[in-house]
Amino acid sequence: MAQNTFEETLSHLTRLSQKPGVQSTLILSRDTGAILRTTGLISKSSSANPNSTLPASAETSSDSYTNGRKEGGLQSAEDVASMVWAFLGAAGNLVENLDREDEVKLLTLRMRKNELVILPAPKFIMVMIHDTPPA
Repeated sequence: MAQNTFEETLSHLTRLSQKPGVQSTLILSRDTGAILRTTGLISKSSSANPNSTLPASAETSSDSYTNGRKEGGLQSAEDVASMVWAFLGAAGNLVENLDREDEVKLLTLRMRKNELVILPAPKFIMVMIHDTPPA
């Protein structure tokens, strides 16, 4: 996914978010890990609109995904973004130590209840959280 623009990234993620079982999506800045867009995760920021699924600083969206389920462990967009950023950094360090000329292209983390698909692009990190498919 070389040279993706924000619009292409958003279009791709919007298509993916329409699939059955998708709970949440995020677009993060590749440089800082800041949330650029999210659906389905509640912001814990006190400046966020309590009726919105977006952090106050993010673009608004008409998407209506909701995922405030505490049993899933995904309580806020900021928590998930922070953990994804750290996970991608650790994976990047692993790849660099294995082969300095290689890079992370896709990360999939399957858990009992959820699966995270992380697609790092040159300028953005796309994250999709969905129900774990049956084995």
